[in-house]
Amino acid sequence: MVSEQLSRVVITGIGASTPLGNSFDEIGEALQAGRSGIDWYDAGTFNRLQKHAAANVKEALIPTEKDSLVPTEQFEKSSRIEQFMIGPAAHALTDAGINPKANSLEQRKRIGIIAGIGAEQLKDWERDFLDSGHDVFEASRQPSLVHRVAQMLGVNGPATTVAAACASSGYALALGKTWLTTGLVDACVVGGCDVLSPTALAAFHNLRALSRRDDDPKKASRPFDQNRDGFVMGEGGVFFVLERQHAAKARQCKIYGELAGIGMSSDASHMVTPCSDPVQASRAITEALADANLPPAQVDYINAHAAGTPVGDAAEAGAIRDAFGAAASEIPVSSTKSMSGHLISAAAVFEALACLVAIKRNMIPPTINLDNPDKECCLRHVPHQAISSPVHVAASNSFGFGGSNLCLILKSAA
Repeated sequence: MVSEQLSRVVITGIGASTPLGNSFDEIGEALQAGRSGIDWYDAGTFNRLQKHAAANVKEALIPTEKDSLVPTEQFEKSSRIEQFMIGPAAHALTDAGINPKANSLEQRKRIGIIAGIGAEQLKDWERDFLDSGHDVFEASRQPSLVHRVAQMLGVNGPATTVAAACASSGYALALGKTWLTTGLVDACVVGGCDVLSPTALAAFHNLRALSRRDDDPKKASRPFDQNRDGFVMGEGGVFFVLERQHAAKARQCKIYGELAGIGMSSDASHMVTPCSDPVQASRAITEALADANLPPAQVDYINAHAAGTPVGDAAEAGAIRDAFGAAASEIPVSSTKSMSGHLISAAAVFEALACLVAIKRNMIPPTINLDNPDKECCLRHVPHQAISSPVHVAASNSFGFGGSNLCLILKSAA
């Protein structure tokens, strides 16, 4: 049995580069204001791509002098997806008061790094296709992104990538918590990143997963609305530093909240369509609640995965009702994807950040564009405008293509 000293894991550092801003406070203000980060996507050279709404990062988070782990020149030479990991990961460590390069090797070996990433070389493949189409694989190419960033940051503990579709970065958080509770590491940099690209947009378009609205991009993402027609793709990177609670308190560092529970399951059903029976998605939620040792009624806010797909939103609503029972009609539910778009591999960690914002501000972010709630998605929605409400415990759902189900329970810092 894991001792309480090992079992309680907290968030001590946050770094973000997102369509809604590049800091905890900036993102919090956008969520509270119900501000959309979605606009039309410029496909550039791929001008044959159908017109699509998308949520792009206006300016990547650049490591400052305080984030001295990565020289600015090295950052500027990095690719866009590299920047979405380097900047947030470096800032998260600085925010947590940890500088691996100033530590001994023994200390650096106790810091891990886990990134939820999908096709990290997609932009390289596109560039190669436009140039000549002969260099998709280069023998001289550097190792995977997570290992390059570990080298830049001076992290010598375990480093790995997790790929679980839209739940990737949530699985990274869950694995980081596991590494800490088993004593494998003393701190872990966890999160995810993804980048907009014509190829990814075309792929999701062909799967009929994207919204095809062509009037107003800010109205395209409509989770739970009866007129929803697909999700809006986004990009960005968010990384946390996780530590055991007793160690964080001993360092007297800032604590954003506790990662109190994790639950995971697989549909083992269809690549795109969620299982018609919500039992597996529901099980991820109930296991997260059990891991946090909390009854459903103690949850103050549910951040839904709800991306705006006709089948997915209804399936999730069923899973929430199944897992939370009678409490489902009392707990406020919203989808921040209505504002941020779907950050794909980075979606789960961004939405965990949204839960921490809700806890910090005692505020429930809205689901904007929810003009006509679908009767099949009967929940306690928060349409259009944020509401003030005490939030001590939040649940964040992530249900990825392929049936990767995950729920995280976040609590206010004790």
